[in-house]
Amino acid sequence: MARIVMKFGGTSMAGIERIRNVAARVKREVERGNEVAVVVSAMAGETDRLVNFCREASPLYDPKEYDVVVAAGEQVTSGLLAITLQAMGVKARSWLGWQLPIATSDAHASARIATIDTDKLAQAMRDGEVAVIPGFQGMTEEGRVTTLGRGGSDTSAVAVAAAMKADRCDIYTDVDGVYTTDPRIVPKARKLQYVTYEEMLELASVGAKVLQTRSVGLAMKERVRVQVLSSFGDAPDGGDLPGTMIVDENEIEGSTMERQLITGIAHDKNEAKVTLTAVPDKPGAVANIFGPLADANINVDMIVQNVAHDTGSTDVTFTVPRAELARALDVLDKARGSIGFDKVVHDTSVSKISVVGVGMRSHAGVAAQMFKALADRGINVLAITTSEIKVSVLIHEDYTELAVRVLHTAYGLDATDEAA
Repeated sequence: MARIVMKFGGTSMAGIERIRNVAARVKREVERGNEVAVVVSAMAGETDRLVNFCREASPLYDPKEYDVVVAAGEQVTSGLLAITLQAMGVKARSWLGWQLPIATSDAHASARIATIDTDKLAQAMRDGEVAVIPGFQGMTEEGRVTTLGRGGSDTSAVAVAAAMKADRCDIYTDVDGVYTTDPRIVPKARKLQYVTYEEMLELASVGAKVLQTRSVGLAMKERVRVQVLSSFGDAPDGGDLPGTMIVDENEIEGSTMERQLITGIAHDKNEAKVTLTAVPDKPGAVANIFGPLADANINVDMIVQNVAHDTGSTDVTFTVPRAELARALDVLDKARGSIGFDKVVHDTSVSKISVVGVGMRSHAGVAAQMFKALADRGINVLAITTSEIKVSVLIHEDYTELAVRVLHTAYGLDATDEAA
């Protein structure tokens, strides 16, 4: 018998028929003798609808009341799934975030999970009852409802799995696993059987949409084994189609790791490039730029400082999320006096392309191969950033799909006809 946390996203919960499909999958795990907790998202599009209501009510809405409104979507689906399971003869009940409770920080709309009281859950599961938990929500010490930020249900599921010491956390989505790249761009992309936590964290942070970045980071910290599966379609034996396991590097056989130089290619069109011209070339100048941005909670990714001009100044280029560009420009304008730049130039027609793989640690020339492959196809690199297992470049967005296809082939990731 295993203890399993199953998480179902918005597309999986989009309507009663799909909820019945979810309930059938949950029932199948129960019939296998497993202890099961289920974490659910709101129906697809429901959170956006609730967010828009808040904005229509007041552009300067109270974040505490905003959380009360947007947390309602998951409350609805958790109750509906419990009702459906009961109709199928499965003992089940819903547990809202405040009923367990799931204790969080008081950063409304972006709260962090502190602790989860699992006593009631553990007893219910030992009694053969399926616990249905709304994702995305928790409660402050003052008893106010909080939400974890968009995509927070993945984090809720991993946190519950960690607290319950579950054997694994199954994340059901509208894709059947993690691929070497987006199959819509590269039809010969291959589904991966295993991905390490570090690789998945890098892939999620640079554009892969399979899992939320925070959930992967938490899984890595707590060593929660995560499996990505599809809610749609079954194997011939009626079970789930094989998915992708996200695990510690030690769990993957050494021979597999040796062959796996690059795991995947990711792309992200949600970047904006910002350049400050004639920034004073002196100590503290860069801190004057990025300090105010950090204080405004604006994430900065790629940073390039150009060669100093004869005038004692330099140009500084960096990227921010496209959705944060307006705020970033406002912050920079207000800090113009302390920074001392001449003008600010921004460009949203850019895309970030990343190659990720643990094999980079022991193989030289990965970046050089990337730059050559792009250059051979006339794709200009605007900025570069690297980590131990990742190389990312910024290019013009018109070349996004071409760059992904070129690099996927260059690193030998294309599936053969037999494997496709």
